[in-house]
Amino acid sequence: MAIDLDAIRKKLNQLSGNNSRRNVMWRPEVDTETTVRLLSFKDNDGQPFKELWFYYNIGNNPGLLAPYQFGKPDPFQELITKLRDDGANGDKSAYELAKKLYPKMRCYAPVIVRGEEGEGVKLWSFGKQVYQNLLNIMLDEDYGDITDPSTGRDIKVKCYQKPGTQWKLTDIVARPKVTPLSEDASQAKEWLDTMPDPNDLYETKSYEQLEKIINDWLTGDTDDDSDGSSRGFSASSTTQTNSASAVNESVDSKIKDLNAAFADLEL
Repeated sequence: MAIDLDAIRKKLNQLSGNNSRRNVMWRPEVDTETTVRLLSFKDNDGQPFKELWFYYNIGNNPGLLAPYQFGKPDPFQELITKLRDDGANGDKSAYELAKKLYPKMRCYAPVIVRGEEGEGVKLWSFGKQVYQNLLNIMLDEDYGDITDPSTGRDIKVKCYQKPGTQWKLTDIVARPKVTPLSEDASQAKEWLDTMPDPNDLYETKSYEQLEKIINDWLTGDTDDDSDGSSRGFSASSTTQTNSASAVNESVDSKIKDLNAAFADLEL
């Protein structure tokens, strides 16, 4: 088998920390307007940006990459199916919990932050609303492909707190003037060739790890020594005691926890 030099470079970046989320991610500051230039990912089925799906705020985990999106077995999806079945049979709280467990999409776009070009290409992560706004701009015939390195446009990004709520809103405005990604062609090529990949930043946990996380969350058990197999949900079990009715006492509190957890994920 021939050596894959791109794979070696990727591994070297991981080992050196160059691809760590801390070094790669960009997030707009609240109440500050920032100008950025969006780039498009290569070989991405014609789509400019990449989508990843996560299960959020389950136990002490800020975000769990959903295996099903990669065609892998996913105990979360199996639990959602069981809860929906119980909901169809009259267990309303089970159905509500199933809806709250649905994964949430995060979109990732490569960006050059104007004024910070020396930092290289960063990744900007945003939710559904910003994603829709960006795609609508690109479909507007007055703007077109704002990510084109020669005939694209910078965009102005402003994030601000919605008064009286915990929501943050993000406004984006495409600048009317067409500008190149960089006046230096070699610099532009370097940026286009060194875009970080969001798939390199997150680990997909094993089926067994995710099953344990589900069990610990449903039963309120945070003991790291628990193997997750003695109680709660088990995707491989056929007994009724492992269905949603076995954890019904915790369902209402889980719904309240999840309702409070998604405040800033849509933007």
